[in-house]
Amino acid sequence: MKKVIIFISVVVVLFAGIAIITTMQNNEKAEGNMFKKESLDPATVDLLDDPNYQNVILPEELDKKLEDGKDATIYFYSSTCPHCKETTPMLAPLAEEMDVNLEQYNVLEFTQGWDQFQIEGTPTVIHFENGKEVDRLTGSHSKETYTDFFNKYVKE
Repeated sequence: MKKVIIFISVVVVLFAGIAIITTMQNNEKAEGNMFKKESLDPATVDLLDDPNYQNVILPEELDKKLEDGKDATIYFYSSTCPHCKETTPMLAPLAEEMDVNLEQYNVLEFTQGWDQFQIEGTPTVIHFENGKEVDRLTGSHSKETYTDFFNKYVKE
């Protein structure tokens, strides 16, 4: 019986050690991150160096832009969303190619975005004109659909 207790204790200590090390590594990677948060979800940490996730807009920046009545095209995504992981590698280069400033709002890190912008699912692209929503695309779409959306609202 003592051997079982010792074995279980060793396993628990190993798992605790691994959890602590993983947390420390994620916190180290998250230092000075573009989200300006002390800690990030591990899925977000994994995307910090991905070139497709670099045009981040923070909630206060978006609020200011909309309050000032500016135009904006915002891509609402979650770092854990499988549809976003499929869409972003197509959408980010498309926006760059079309010279569209597609700013990215991470609703995993800034959960207030779900309610504030009535996001029902990710990915969602919303175009704002004069600080007001004009149209949105929710869910994954084809490259052609995004191209048409950008041409209609952003490239007028």
